[in-house]
Formats: sequence, C-alpha cells, structure tokens
Amino acid sequence: MVDYKVTVFTTEQISAGTFNNVFIKLVGTDGESESEKLKDTSFLGHIPAGSVCNFTISCPVSIGELVLIEIQKQNFLWLIRNAWLPAKVKVQSPEGKTYTFPIYRWITDDKVHRFREGKALRVFDETHHLGKFNRKKELRMREEVYCWDVYAEGIPHTIKADNTSSLPPEVHFSFTKDIVFRWNILTRGVQMRLRGYYGNKKNWDDIDDINHVFWSKRTAISDYVQKHWKEDAFFGYQFLNGVNPMLIQRCTALPGNFPVTDEMVQFSLEDEMKEGNIFLCDYKCLDEVELQEIDGKKQYLMAPLVLLHKIPDNKLMPIAIQLKQTPADDNPIFLPTDECDWLMAKMFVRSANFHEHEYSVHLLRTHLLAEVFAVSLLRNVPMVHPLYKLLKLHTRYTLQINVLARLHLISEGGVLSENSACNREGMITILKRSMSTMTYSSLCIPDDIAERGLGAVPNFYYRDDGLRLWDIIHSFVQRVLSYYYKDDDEVQRDTELQKWILDIFEHGFLSQEGTGIPEKLSTIHELVKYVTMVIFTCSAQHAAVNDGQYDYGAWMPNTPTTMQLPPPTTKGTTMVETIPNISTTVKGMVAMWLLSQPPSDFVALGDYPEEHFNEKDPCKAIKDFQHELKKLSAEIRVRNTSLEIPYTYMDPTEMENSVTI
Repeated sequence: MVDYKVTVFTTEQISAGTFNNVFIKLVGTDGESESEKLKDTSFLGHIPAGSVCNFTISCPVSIGELVLIEIQKQNFLWLIRNAWLPAKVKVQSPEGKTYTFPIYRWITDDKVHRFREGKALRVFDETHHLGKFNRKKELRMREEVYCWDVYAEGIPHTIKADNTSSLPPEVHFSFTKDIVFRWNILTRGVQMRLRGYYGNKKNWDDIDDINHVFWSKRTAISDYVQKHWKEDAFFGYQFLNGVNPMLIQRCTALPGNFPVTDEMVQFSLEDEMKEGNIFLCDYKCLDEVELQEIDGKKQYLMAPLVLLHKIPDNKLMPIAIQLKQTPADDNPIFLPTDECDWLMAKMFVRSANFHEHEYSVHLLRTHLLAEVFAVSLLRNVPMVHPLYKLLKLHTRYTLQINVLARLHLISEGGVLSENSACNREGMITILKRSMSTMTYSSLCIPDDIAERGLGAVPNFYYRDDGLRLWDIIHSFVQRVLSYYYKDDDEVQRDTELQKWILDIFEHGFLSQEGTGIPEKLSTIHELVKYVTMVIFTCSAQHAAVNDGQYDYGAWMPNTPTTMQLPPPTTKGTTMVETIPNISTTVKGMVAMWLLSQPPSDFVALGDYPEEHFNEKDPCKAIKDFQHELKKLSAEIRVRNTSLEIPYTYMDPTEMENSVTI
C-alpha cells in the first residue's frame, strides 16, 4: 500500500463550513483512488470555516502523476444539506511531490465536482485524456449556467438572471458583504424617512436649507464642495479630477454649433487654441433624450457645450456656456459676466454632467463592460487556464452588483431612474449613443489621453496616477502572460482565449466595426494590452469614476440630479424653483452615498487572496506587482499632502480589484 497525505483547507468566510460529509477521490495518470471520507473533523463531522483538515488516502500502488481530484458532499444523517466553500486541497504523493488543487467555489449539491492541479494549462497543453474530457465538460456546464441576455437593444449584453438568487453561488456576495450592503440600504433610507425628508415634495426655500440633510454624512471633500461650488476655478477643476474626467478635450477649432467670438471672451481664441489653452466639453449625447415627470412636474435636461481656458496660473476657467446644441436667439451663450445667469448655466451643466457620468462613463464604460468581461471569461475559459487564474478575482461580485443595479437602481422606479431627469427610455438612448462612439483607444488611458490632447494639462491627477497605474498593470500582465505564451503562434492557437475575445466583441461591443476593438488577437503584444485594459477598467477606471460620487454629489447644488424648470431663454431671468425638490435631493444623496460605500470585505488592486497560481514565476510577478503598487500609493499620498483638494481615487491601496459596488 502507498499513502497520499491530503490536507483540505476551508476558507475563513463566515458560513463557509459544513456539517455535511465530504468525500475525496484522487485521479492520476495511472489510476485512481477510492473515494474516501474526510475524517479529520470536529464534533459531528463539522468542517469549520478556516479549518485545515488532514487525512490519508491509501492505494495498492502509485496512481502516477495526479491529474485531478473529485469532491462530493453528502448530507450527514438527518441534517439538511448546507453549502461548503473549500479553498484548496494539497496532496503529498508517496514519491514526495506536493500537488495543490485550487477550488474557491461553493459546493452546494451532492454531485461530483472535479478540480485540476494548480499548474496552468492552455488547451493545447493538455496531454491526458481525463484532463481534456474534464476541460470540455466544465465549459459545457458553464455555457449552460452563464447565459447571455439582452437588457436593451444597442447596449452590451448582460448575464441572464431574473434576480440574485438565480445567479450561480460562486459569483454571490460573501455573507458579510451581503449583510452590510442590506444594512447600508436600510439604515440610510430609514434615517432620511425618520427626519421627514424622504417623501417631502416641497421645494427648498433657500439653498442654505440643504444643510438640514447635508450635515448627517459629510467628508472633507464634500465640505470643500459646499464652500466652493460657485467658483469658476472649482467648476473647471472638476472636469479634470472630479468623477467625470472623460469628457474634456483640447479644442483646436470651435464646433460650428458653438459660435463663441473673440469679443465675448475678450482675447484671441485662435491664438489661445494654437497655444493649447482652450478646452471643450460637449454633452451632445444628451440632446433631446426622453424626459420624465417627478412628483407631477416635468423635468429638464440640457445638452450643453462648455468652453474652458487655461490661464497663466494653470487654472482651468469656464469662459462660455451654451445650454442647447443648436444656436438660436432663445439659446444664448452665457458668459462669466452674466452673474446669476452664469451660476444657473453652470448648474445646468453640472446636472448634464451627472447624467453623462452615471450612464455613459460609470454604468456603460465600467459596470456593463466589466460584466461582459466576466461572463465571457466564465463561459469560455476553464479554471486551469492561465487567463482564468489571472482575471478571476477581477470579476469578483460584479455579476451580483449589476443584477442588483438592474433591479433596484436603473429599473422603472429605481433609485437612480426615479430621481434623474430622463426616464428609462432616455437612459437607454444615452447608453446607445455613447456605445456607438466607443472605441478601443478610449478604453486605454495612454491612447485616450493622447487623442483628447490632454498630455500637457497641468494639475490633471487622474491622468498622472492613471498612466502610472496602467504602466504597472501592463508590466505585471506582460510578465505573467509572457511566461505562458512564448511566441505569437501560441496566442493564435489558443482557441479558448480567442473565443473569450470573440464573445466580448460580439456581446460586449455588438460586433461594431471601425472601433478598433479586436475580435481576435494575433500577438503577445496585443494580448498584453487587451488584458491590461480589462484589469484597468475593472479596478482603476471604476474607482476613478465611482468612489468620489458622494464627495462631489452630496451637496446637491454642485450635482443636481435633475432640474425642475427650463433654463432662461434670455439673460436676466431668475429661476428660484429650478433645483430638485427636497425628496429628490435626499433620494439622490442616498443613492450616491450607497454607490460610494467601501465594501466590508475589501480586496485592493494587486491582492490575490485566492491562490490560483502555484508556479514560481507568476507568484513572483504578483509580489513585484504589489510592491510597485505600494510605491505608487506612497508617492500619491506624499503629493496629496500639498494639494488643496487631495486626489485619492487612483490610489491603488484604496481601490478594489473588481467592480463590487
């Protein structure tokens, strides 16, 4: 007889343990063991969360190199079936070799589940028939479980799931995150209801009265916003370092529908454009979208054009605002000299920015794309593949948070839909328009910054930190993937990898040609850039456009979710009842507070608590990646000490590995 020493690790997550019986079978190149019950457990056979259980499996002769293990969980006597979340299984063979089998998946039923040894294998690396068979079977099962669905025509497809309970257990929130998430929703909503604000449909008597709800939850930046929201310099600053740094671009020629003259701005626009000092923000994506009524009142949303000027002290100052796309006598160009009208014009721009940000920048370009990346990975790439091991943690919780968003945030009557100017059809229109203009280069920050002409803009911390992060992620991805792909031919031969790319192209980018988005990859260089884009989108980009929502939106006048009256058609008109009413204000505040909450079981970019890799080189690359991220974090924190408004959203120690909120 020969003995195999088996160690079973259960994750530390609350409720990860089980009272059910667990059986394990070893399968090797020369045979297989009997299915043996896990014996080294505590009272009544309980396998506790965080436990490490050891036992021995004996075989008449060696079964050769281990290929996989089979795990089956069965009910213990009268006890009901309960789930189990093992982390990994280690096996020491009689020859002295140690095998590690990563799992990190809920086992909820009494079926046989097979898991491969930790060495990453591409499809053409498989040499054993059992490995080939298991690989195909795993992908067939995943294709049945992770199905595509069309939420709305013209936007990225989503996972088919009516609610969170219909999602596979392996993509569910942890017990802790689920409880804290529900508690946050309950306590914030109850807090506002108890104060009598949630259902109060009256208008504010005075902007300063907003302090009655604003005091309850504040940050250092939200306090700054309250004090400076009227200032032109702060208005301009937010286009660079607020929650939407994606719209501003260098202006080399005025759009034909924005007839700003030198007389209006009192300097030569042509000269300043040649110097690279003029910038444009164009909200044409919002033009004439379908609007809704809130509390019986029609709402208003503009599609402004904003011209900004970089002045000698490097501040970015707004110099002209046109609130509608088509020039007309009743569509004046507002200037800083217009006093109260100028402030109202800026508020209409900030309301437009709320919609552009939430739907085009935040929802479409991070949440929906991250979901596409995740579903395609789970459908097309088996656990043993190096790409799965690299990207799995960058898909963490994304599917559940997006299903929740479709059920409670952007649905009819959802928190966001109910309190923004456009209705659901208007939202879909914005998403379609943004989708039709999306390019591959706009998702890759080095290309995007170059195309928008923003390489030399001073005090642009989103750009500075983002480019550093991109380089660090790119270097890490290159080290890992170059370990597995030695030449371009191997990239082309990897059918699972190519199917992942094609699925994203078809279901994420709707097979749009002319966007530069690849439908196949031919070189290692192309693969590294694409995977870098995926990781950057799911971590850094989402953090940049998500985490500051409450900071910049809690003080409603800086980010009105809607406007109750149209803008003035002639200068000199006052609009005292234009801003959202009390109920809409507090509901918008609640939504932005919830969307900005750090998760209870935070996993920072670069942290890989699940040990999917076991080869030396990838493990070393992860450690070096973490080291570089910590260095960048330290540099950002030092810089922030000298800034009037610290920019923290691209600090890698403060951002999640994936889209989880």
